[in-house]
Amino acid sequence: MNEIEITILSIILMIGVGYVLKRIDFLSEKDITPLNKIVMTILLPCMIFSALYSSDLSLIPKLGILPFVILASSFVTGIVSFFILKKLGFDDKKLWSVLVTVMIANTAFMGYPVNLGIFGHEGFLRAIFCDIATMCIFLILSFVLVLKFGGTLKKAVRKIALFPPLWAIILGFGLNVLNVPIGPVLDNTINYLGDGAIPLIMISLGLSIDLSGLSRSKSMIAFTSVMKLFFFPLVAFCIVSFLGLVDLQYTVTVIEAAMPSGMLSLLLSITYNLDYELTSDCILINTVISLITLPIIIMIL
Repeated sequence: MNEIEITILSIILMIGVGYVLKRIDFLSEKDITPLNKIVMTILLPCMIFSALYSSDLSLIPKLGILPFVILASSFVTGIVSFFILKKLGFDDKKLWSVLVTVMIANTAFMGYPVNLGIFGHEGFLRAIFCDIATMCIFLILSFVLVLKFGGTLKKAVRKIALFPPLWAIILGFGLNVLNVPIGPVLDNTINYLGDGAIPLIMISLGLSIDLSGLSRSKSMIAFTSVMKLFFFPLVAFCIVSFLGLVDLQYTVTVIEAAMPSGMLSLLLSITYNLDYELTSDCILINTVISLITLPIIIMIL
């Protein structure tokens, strides 16, 4: 078995553990929220900080193009989806419930473990740069939805300003640039916490799997799956090929673009009173489908 097969099978097995724990009533869907809070506020920021704090800063100019590829791919996918849904006569609420799922990729929860497992620290570092684009898309969509459906701009800005992974990026880069030592004890603690992120993320994903959404939202699940899992990475592939990106720049960016819809989509849907049940169904089912499409795309690359 090669490294790619081992990584993909390990991820599927960890997701399977979460699903089995739900099926035997050891954990339930109610546990997803506290688990995700632990991941988003502690474990994932530690993982990001550790990678950036120890990274080679000479790579930054070279990696700076990656967020723009994901941003461009997201907006092309979003614009094409918008016109298709408009043509089909969807109302604004349903239309934006779907748009957030096709524009926001799971570049962190799924993207980090996949790229770290296959390509090591170098792949993980590039995945972080791709995820910066996802944060930007989340911010832009927050502003658009505030203007479209109400809410306060202050609330949208506050959500981003207090987003722990964002501060992990800022502090990781900042302390690295300034060459500020954090000491062996703190360094070890951050590394230990960061190491717990991937298994907890996978178990949480397993708990969230609910195939009943297939019967509720068949057509939209099919649409979002095609747009997010095929069209989005196809656009990214065209862009990286046009730009002449090679090696991990090329591979990691396309893999990140091929990730399923991100859970930040659901946060937007709930915050702005969209059809969050539809958004949730689309996210969960195309996450399951991605367990088939991602290995195929990775093998092709």
